[in-house]
Amino acid sequence: MEKRFEAKRIFVTGGGSGIGQATVTRLLYEGGWVIAADISQKGLQETIKIATELGVAQHLRTLEIDLSNELEIEQKLGSEIESIGGLDVVVNAAGILRAAHFHETTLELWNTLIKTNLTSTFLVTQKALPALLQSGKGVIINFSSTAANFAHPYFAAYAATKGGIQALTHAIAAEYASKGLRAVSIVPGGIQTGMTNEGSLKFPDGIDTSLFSKQVAALPGGLGSPHAVAAAIAMLASEDGRFITGTELRIDGGAHM
Repeated sequence: MEKRFEAKRIFVTGGGSGIGQATVTRLLYEGGWVIAADISQKGLQETIKIATELGVAQHLRTLEIDLSNELEIEQKLGSEIESIGGLDVVVNAAGILRAAHFHETTLELWNTLIKTNLTSTFLVTQKALPALLQSGKGVIINFSSTAANFAHPYFAAYAATKGGIQALTHAIAAEYASKGLRAVSIVPGGIQTGMTNEGSLKFPDGIDTSLFSKQVAALPGGLGSPHAVAAAIAMLASEDGRFITGTELRIDGGAHM
């Protein structure tokens, strides 16, 4: 495999599961020095195990952290960036998915989604920004969702966080383009992860399942693999994506054509 990230320093949130975990191993494969951050120590241990089995763990560091906690980010992320001598790429893959009827969405649920998805992206990006600018070719990959652009019933609060991330990414890309920084949003849909499987995603009673008829992947084979998203991230974050910024890449198997 091509080593597009040789000597590149990378920070990946949500690195203990799903797309974040797949991204960690992909960028390690391509020569990167990767810090995998997650709130789950168990998930990070699984990431270490996978990377070890694949023979790419030598450049992996892990960081157990609550990414919605400003103080933790201030104390821990700065120290990690300093320990690896800077930063070239940030991938904000951490997030949660919750379903509810809009009229039953509590302020507590709303605030939890905003804090975990949108605020964490803001805090990590802001803290990492000086190091990314110093690198001269910094890249930020943020995670939006097809819910931000297409109607996803029962996910109004989640959709609001992802729309916010998409708008944030555009603004950052415009503000810092002259300093060599690129910012792109990944827009996944229909990807098989722990967040989307039937066992962990709880829908409220009385939903209309017919509303989901347009959200099935057009390509055969059902849900997509997290590794398909990781491959796209590797392209966007590398020099192959050097002319791509301030935009989105939708990865949904054609579900929203």
